[in-house]
Amino acid sequence: MPSRSHRTTLATVAASAGLSVATVSKVLNGRSDVAPATRSRVQSLLVEHGYIPRLSHRNQAAGSATIEVWVDGKLSAYATEIIKGAIEAGAESEVAVVVTHLKAGNDTSWVRDLVTAGRRAMITLACEPTAAHLAALSLAQLPVVVVDPMNPPVTPMTSVGSTNFAGGLSATQHLLALGHRRIAYLGGPADAASNQARMQGYRAAMETAGVPVPPEYVRTAGFCYPDGVGEAIALLDLPSPPTAVFAVSDECAIAAMQVARNRGLRIPEDLSVVGFDDTEIATMTSPQLTTVRQPLREMGMVALRTALRLASGEKIESHHIELATELVIRESSLAA
Repeated sequence: MPSRSHRTTLATVAASAGLSVATVSKVLNGRSDVAPATRSRVQSLLVEHGYIPRLSHRNQAAGSATIEVWVDGKLSAYATEIIKGAIEAGAESEVAVVVTHLKAGNDTSWVRDLVTAGRRAMITLACEPTAAHLAALSLAQLPVVVVDPMNPPVTPMTSVGSTNFAGGLSATQHLLALGHRRIAYLGGPADAASNQARMQGYRAAMETAGVPVPPEYVRTAGFCYPDGVGEAIALLDLPSPPTAVFAVSDECAIAAMQVARNRGLRIPEDLSVVGFDDTEIATMTSPQLTTVRQPLREMGMVALRTALRLASGEKIESHHIELATELVIRESSLAA
């Protein structure tokens, strides 16, 4: 990350504009008593110099404390549960939570807006800050907490997740205990850390039981319903299709159930299905979904509290926090 010696100051911007530091400060703080042409020139120079203000004590006042939550793409049932937890923990601490979309690209001018708006810290969900994001946030002294990181971090960062390997292991062991041997893994993105851990849990259970895994039984796509549809079709088209499917998410599991129904198969008599997450949709389908419960709301709460601790300058015990998963057995799984 950039060192403090690389930091652009207001004085640098003011000198390049031929203006006083006070005038540049007025533009930065949104004051109206600056000529439009001057305001435009200063704003351009702020971007050109990559100026990033530090969080001031004024912005850290308890009454105006706000945490920014970044999400990427649509608000899925998974993301919504985590956000609910962050909002609940924020209410307990009298902190506001603002949800917005991930800022793409390497332009870091948005960091100035965060500081000016009084943000204390940032939580990212279903997306990860780039090296440029982390460098800009570090200069602004805005801490970041990543929920369920998609990839192993290339730079030190604080994260909150769950025991994905243990969850994959317990889901597969459950299906094995029911007598299934043709068990497929309907997975997420190949390079996603959570997908890799769940898949390794699946493979470990199968290997321990002495059950071979045909290469075509392991699929990688995404975490959402459309991803699950395509891969479930591929699995059920196999000459020897599985009698059970462990899916990387509840959405993919429900997609597999629908694909099976479209072919006249019964759930769970003809195909047992286990998901991962235990979102609200797991109990809205018929039959209700057996799934691995991630403590999603608790993950959001822990992320919010950790972000506040970092913003207050506290030292935390670990830079990665894992909460326990739990298998929830419902009606979508049955003995072979």
